[in-house]
Amino acid sequence: MAALIEIERLTKRFAGFTAVDDISFSVARGEVLGFLGPNGAGKSTTMRMLAGFMPPTAGTASICGADVVDQPVRAKRNLGFLPEGAPTYPEMTVAGFLAFTGRIRGFRGSELADRTDHAMALTQLEGVRLQPIETLSKGFKRRVGLAQALLHDPPVLVLDEPTDGLDPNQKHEVRELIRRMAPEKAIVISTHILEEVGAVCTRAIIIARGRLVVDAPPSVLEEQGSSLDDVFRRLTLGQEAA
Repeated sequence: MAALIEIERLTKRFAGFTAVDDISFSVARGEVLGFLGPNGAGKSTTMRMLAGFMPPTAGTASICGADVVDQPVRAKRNLGFLPEGAPTYPEMTVAGFLAFTGRIRGFRGSELADRTDHAMALTQLEGVRLQPIETLSKGFKRRVGLAQALLHDPPVLVLDEPTDGLDPNQKHEVRELIRRMAPEKAIVISTHILEEVGAVCTRAIIIARGRLVVDAPPSVLEEQGSSLDDVFRRLTLGQEAA
């Protein structure tokens, strides 16, 4: 099956510091990739480069065959991106912000209204649709960010900590939503919650100090007697994963 996400030798250097170091991987339709690593490992930097928000120092990244640097508009049409912090316009209402996002995506009239309503239904935001975003809890703000990523029904989703700030019931609902969408999309999820990987991901990549050190299904790691918890703990302590 053709890959919807392709990353080749992606590298990002800042003055004297290499945040992402020669990473390569691909993600096909139907895959949910859990992207893990200790704090400062390079996860968010990799996702920002993939989303076209940060240019790489070297290497390439493409979405549905479109290079994120050379063909940024084409690449972003096929991408739903939930960044860390999910920036919004706090004075806008939930419905107003999602409608604004939809208009930027080129939707108008009844299609815009339908997509806005559907995105709110998927993320269970109908009850706060007329509230200003600045009045919402962290969990609801996170769901607004997720709704804007889903509004145009993209084939690729890149979600940085999608359940951050959600209560246990809300986390379960978001994981169920990801499972329902998974067969038709390529999804990358960055998370610190290891149980999330086992719950929704078909594959796990772990990076440390900017380099890829593990790429395997969670079940394979466990069969080898090395759970994600064990690997993550060793990396956190600065040891090299087996």
